[in-house]
Amino acid sequence: MKIPNVRRFLPSWKNALLAVIAAILLILAFPDFEYWFLAWFALVPLLWAVDREKESATKSFVLGWIFGIVFFFGTCWWLTFAPITYAGFPVLLAYFLLFCVTAIVGVFPAAFAAILSVLLKRFGSVAMLAAPFIWAATEFARYWITGNNWNAIAYSQAFGGKGLSLASIGGIYLIGFSVLVNQSIIVFLLTAKRFIHDSKTTKPYLLLWFYTFGIFGLANREVREKAEEFNKSESENRLIKLYVILAIFFILVGLVAEAFVPKNRDSKPFDNVSSGAFVVAIQPDVPMDGLNPDKWGQLRTEHVKLAENAVQTNASKFVKSETDIYSKPDAIGQDKSFYDEFFKKEFEKQPKVVIFPESPMNFMFAEDQEFQAFIHAFAAKNNVNVLFNSAEPDPANKKYFNSAVMVDPQGREVAQYDKIYLLPFGESVPFPLHNFMPALVGSFSYGKDYTLFPLGDAKAGVMICFESHFPDLSREYVRRGADAIIEMTNDGYLGPTPVLRQHLANAVFRAVETNRPVLRVTNVGITAYINERGEIIDPAKPYTEDTRVWTVGKSDGSQTFFVKYGDWFAWLSVLMTLVLLTFAFWKKNQKIAVS
Repeated sequence: MKIPNVRRFLPSWKNALLAVIAAILLILAFPDFEYWFLAWFALVPLLWAVDREKESATKSFVLGWIFGIVFFFGTCWWLTFAPITYAGFPVLLAYFLLFCVTAIVGVFPAAFAAILSVLLKRFGSVAMLAAPFIWAATEFARYWITGNNWNAIAYSQAFGGKGLSLASIGGIYLIGFSVLVNQSIIVFLLTAKRFIHDSKTTKPYLLLWFYTFGIFGLANREVREKAEEFNKSESENRLIKLYVILAIFFILVGLVAEAFVPKNRDSKPFDNVSSGAFVVAIQPDVPMDGLNPDKWGQLRTEHVKLAENAVQTNASKFVKSETDIYSKPDAIGQDKSFYDEFFKKEFEKQPKVVIFPESPMNFMFAEDQEFQAFIHAFAAKNNVNVLFNSAEPDPANKKYFNSAVMVDPQGREVAQYDKIYLLPFGESVPFPLHNFMPALVGSFSYGKDYTLFPLGDAKAGVMICFESHFPDLSREYVRRGADAIIEMTNDGYLGPTPVLRQHLANAVFRAVETNRPVLRVTNVGITAYINERGEIIDPAKPYTEDTRVWTVGKSDGSQTFFVKYGDWFAWLSVLMTLVLLTFAFWKKNQKIAVS
């Protein structure tokens, strides 16, 4: 029996090394490194390697797979923290299981590389310009097939990156597309053979300089003269015209997109509020283990102390902030004491909502009468509504919901939201595995209703933990009239790792996509106010007890293009990819390559 030669399916070691380099560069663009600008160049080595292996879709698939495994392993290694720390997994076993997971998820960048190689082989180097569409399509496929799109390339831009406002038009997929565009053009220019064959001694950066800036007359005379040499053959002329058309096309797309971008509000945590409420966010830093009934009682009391101190200290902070604004001599010119008294009354009369984050406290409002009395006493004493995470019964399925519950000063339940997007294998095991293995945290029922919570006259939707990863949820809240989004989360089980900032990046995009502020209330961090531009304001230090007081008012009710039409750009990318593949196989005997 002849043993198949596996080596014929493997790319060269040089190209495999290029894929690894690309993965490392992209890892550096994400937390905890956050060199976000590297994302705009990181995939160049991978694209170049795929072009070098374009004769074999299998080898290109392996290249993309190598890239995916290294990238996801390097950015999601924190998944091993909980099994090692709390479940006692051997270190080698935990990392082996992580490798298995990354090998599965790595199939999607592998599919990207394989599809791109098919188009490159069929159409030549010009097919490299389709890479941004293919990348968006395969990222979207990862989301729909696995229910997870963690660390999609757009999220690398959350902290200082450019073009975030485009998310209000096409979500993370349009941002990812824009990150790939310049990289695909660079590799196209470097791999189109006839494009540079007349000038072996000219360095590539001179070519890039001319073809990037020459069409605007910004290249110097030496570069322009060198470029004239390329105009002698008709093939080069065609490529120059193609590049000019592409450059003009992307400029026009950018201008049109900018016209659709809403003039995002620039709200602040202490904006004056007349129709909303004050929100008191508690970051209690509850430990993940060692809890018992006595410890729970102490921690609940600490929650109350933090909240009451926040109301008192931040009342003074709010009064000073607003007084300083309105009592300036060149503003209204009234006596400062008048505004001190005015804003004290303003703070006292406006509704206040205290928010406890998701944590291991395991509140059960409906079934725990002692807890009902505790919350009622606190709410009544301070005349506040209280929003907290609770396990609420689902009699129909004999399970519990992972819920957010709001109680008013009279101890009555104002509203309840049951978590819709449960954490796979953590809170619910997907079909058909649910009959064979238990969920790690608990087997919860899926919620169905998009409940909005009152904040004075304003309204807010709630995302519980992992749900901030799903743009469809925050989008639906805004479609139903939400003026703000509240995220309640606990990342404590994953330790002081990059997950804290990576999870925060999700909330940044939910704010920009919806043009609504996100009020992030966490157990161990990072508690923060995120305004409509995606700016992170007033963050609390991780793994510390802390509090924040913010204001929420009514929005203008406008809806972004993304809120109205959702993942339209992702579907467009899928369509473009399928059309290109159809042409590649339909006309495979016709040569139209530009190389």
